[in-house]
Amino acid sequence: MPSQPRVVKFGVFEVDLTAGEVRKAGMRQKLAGQPFQVLQALLERPREVVTRDELRERLWPGNTFVDYDLALKKAVNRLREVLGDSAESPHFIETIPRRGYRFLGTVEAAEQSSAVSATAPVPAKMKIPRALTVGLVLVLIAALLIGFNVDKLRTRIFAKSRSLEIRSIAVLPLANLSGDPAQDYFADGMTEQLTTDLGQIGALRVISRTSAMHYKGTNKTLPEIARELHVDAVVEGSVERAGNQVRITAQLIEAPTDRHLWAETYDRELRDVLALEDDVARAIAREVKVKLTPQTQARLTGAHPVNVEAHDDYLKGRFFWNQRTPDGLKKAIEYFRQALERDPQYAPAYAGIADAYYLLPAISDVPPGEAWPKAREAAQKALELDDTLAEAHTSLAFIKCYQDWDWDGAGREFRRAIELDPNYPTAHLWYGRYLSALGRHDEAIVGMERARAIDPFSPMISANLGTAYYLARRYDQAIQESQRAIELAPNFSDAHLVLGSAYREEGSYREAIAELQEAVKLSRENRRALATLAYTYAVSGKKAEARTILTQLRREAKQHYVSPFHLAFVYGALGEKDRAFEMLRQAYEEHSDYLIFVNVTPVFDQIRSDSRFQDLVRRIGLPAGGKPLTR
Repeated sequence: MPSQPRVVKFGVFEVDLTAGEVRKAGMRQKLAGQPFQVLQALLERPREVVTRDELRERLWPGNTFVDYDLALKKAVNRLREVLGDSAESPHFIETIPRRGYRFLGTVEAAEQSSAVSATAPVPAKMKIPRALTVGLVLVLIAALLIGFNVDKLRTRIFAKSRSLEIRSIAVLPLANLSGDPAQDYFADGMTEQLTTDLGQIGALRVISRTSAMHYKGTNKTLPEIARELHVDAVVEGSVERAGNQVRITAQLIEAPTDRHLWAETYDRELRDVLALEDDVARAIAREVKVKLTPQTQARLTGAHPVNVEAHDDYLKGRFFWNQRTPDGLKKAIEYFRQALERDPQYAPAYAGIADAYYLLPAISDVPPGEAWPKAREAAQKALELDDTLAEAHTSLAFIKCYQDWDWDGAGREFRRAIELDPNYPTAHLWYGRYLSALGRHDEAIVGMERARAIDPFSPMISANLGTAYYLARRYDQAIQESQRAIELAPNFSDAHLVLGSAYREEGSYREAIAELQEAVKLSRENRRALATLAYTYAVSGKKAEARTILTQLRREAKQHYVSPFHLAFVYGALGEKDRAFEMLRQAYEEHSDYLIFVNVTPVFDQIRSDSRFQDLVRRIGLPAGGKPLTR
């Protein structure tokens, strides 16, 4: 500005606006580029708000391919570092949330002064007092002791000033800077891929994508998010895609203090996007000082170029798969198959198909006998192409457990998936269900607690943890966990089903029936929920109501798939043992999905003493009395 003096001062600082220098008590400080430009803009209008848009226009005129927010934050952090300032207790630079920044200090014109080097020699004729000489010698000795860490002196002195040890981290949804909402799937996919890459680092607990997505577009501060997720650090950033180029900007924040630790921008061609994600993950691992195993290091350096269109279809497939609806899964399968048409060797697309098909029977009318063979085929093909895919090992483990009753094989696949990706919550969840089926209840609960620590906002995990307590006959805790799931998702029918079942086993029939009726309504008369309500009516003495539902289920079975497993426990509660075992025979022949829990679920207590029941347990291969199998 014309009226602006060449040199201004505030506190112990002088700023030469023409030369671009900052001096502290006469000594030149290292500040240049964008941080100095920010300081210059603030000094031109002290005690006024300089908006982010004004700074953007000044620092990056006409540039449309920059993560302005992140770059500006880095510049301000560097400026504060030089001035010895802080965002929490500012003396000079105040952050005005969602608007910009304001300079708080008193700015005065100053006479031009020369910079003094921090190492300038003392003039020969200068007389130094004896006391000062002794002091300097003592300081020098102390510096040597600290520098060489004698008797770990430096370690003890600076131990408290070190950063928090980072052992848990969350990747917040990367912002889509393309300006096209249709590209949200790409930003979400990059978030998921980075989360997966970091999840392979066993020394870190990495929050799952589904829980992190709760903070998309949030106004909460990073310390607030960190407290809710119980993490030490947060990764945030942005993705910008332009033609065949992609830019990812990421920064690592020490969450409790909101202190910036690291930031970097990566530019690559789309075909190298997997290597880009691996580079970001390795950089973060270095910053948090965790040691990568040779296996993890190999996986994070082994990315090869991808078919851009195939990868794009894969990301769209995962976008729909994450919706967990019948239509979403079917669309996901279409995109995964389209990816394979473009690149038949693209292993992740096969893993996606496997994930979709093994879930279909749980949320649609597709019978397990139709969906699960397709899941097996896709999982095996994925592993033939890439044996390091934790998702594919999990899908194959699921099929070996639920359809093959290959207990040892399923256990090996689950453990391999967890070894490859210790932070894959689905692997911990399904492994926990597997352990519940085998009667290893304490281990099952530990595994599901691990899944919840990774994905704390998942109502499905909380409901399944409630199921694990229910199968362990620990009904008070089952009620507590299912209520937690309902708090997370009030319309989640499975949570109401678990809560109603636990109430029933405690003898609270009125509460049980109310919860199960809610489960039926929310699930649009899901057959499992209907059968559970019928069973509850029967054991509570309302057998007429139970028979009405049973008639409805038998009628629906003529047009839609109804698991004979569910009909079996209703017949058992009504005292019709022969019909119950006929249904169990059918469930055995078609390898019904829930049959793996036959030996632990309370709904078969009425017929458990029958020799035919024990014969069924033996043929399925379940351990008698819940004794663990050889691991």
